[in-house]
Amino acid sequence: MAEIIQRDGTWTFDGEALRLVPGRDKGVGLLRRTLGELTVPLRALAGVSFEQGRKSGRLRLRLRDGADPLLQVSGGRLTDSGDPYQLTVDADRYGVAEYLVDEVRNALVLDEVDPGPTDGYLLSGPSVPLSVSAGDATASFDGETVRLEWNWKTEEAKSAAGTRSIALEEITGVEWQPSAGLENGYLRFTVRGATGKAAPPKYDPHAVDLWGFKKDPLMALVAAAVQYRLPHPSAPAAPAELPAPPTEKSAAPSPTPATDDPDALLRRLRELGELHQSGILTDEEFTAAKQAVLKRL
Repeated sequence: MAEIIQRDGTWTFDGEALRLVPGRDKGVGLLRRTLGELTVPLRALAGVSFEQGRKSGRLRLRLRDGADPLLQVSGGRLTDSGDPYQLTVDADRYGVAEYLVDEVRNALVLDEVDPGPTDGYLLSGPSVPLSVSAGDATASFDGETVRLEWNWKTEEAKSAAGTRSIALEEITGVEWQPSAGLENGYLRFTVRGATGKAAPPKYDPHAVDLWGFKKDPLMALVAAAVQYRLPHPSAPAAPAELPAPPTEKSAAPSPTPATDDPDALLRRLRELGELHQSGILTDEEFTAAKQAVLKRL
């Protein structure tokens, strides 16, 4: 086991996962403190690095694309103090940091972890229920419904209809953008059936307008919690609905089904293996599903 304890936080590696605990130092961002402890499985990692500085260094984890819903919605826009995958290291602990890096890298090689993109989330995202007050609203999410409650700073054109409740099945996308310079940020939900260009967040009833205040980054946690429950961006598209079978009066010989794509079947086997390894599928379920795919090869 490798462990490094700093004012900025504690990272512990047991050979299978990294446990990241934020510190209590004043430099630890509000987003990290609110998100709390994270467990990052080894198979979610694409790499790890340590950068030395004159007074302090920095450990950085690089996750595989698509592994974490928080990174999916933030798109590299988290600040250093708010990024849970960075750790500031004091100069007298450089040796410990380098040892942890070596241990993680060796484990990645031994386990032959694929550093490429994933087609499913390997981290579960922030826990729910979750509620954040920032900008012109309070955004709450209980795992099934997003609730936007407007405050006194909301434009009347947006608040006139009252509190907005959006069922998860109506949401097709979520976007978080922090404020930058003179540009406001926002948390926006795309809903099913929406057409045309969305209104500015200030007037959009499906968006929270953010002005760059302290709690604004916490809206990224709401976005990540919703994103985790939406279809993964890299997941295969749902198959088109098959036409109804012919009636007796119009019955005709059914065409011979096309041969299954071997590459698609192999990808499905890999997906089943990951679901089994993560505990989502039982041994019996995994065996039955695997046999069904193998028969189609």
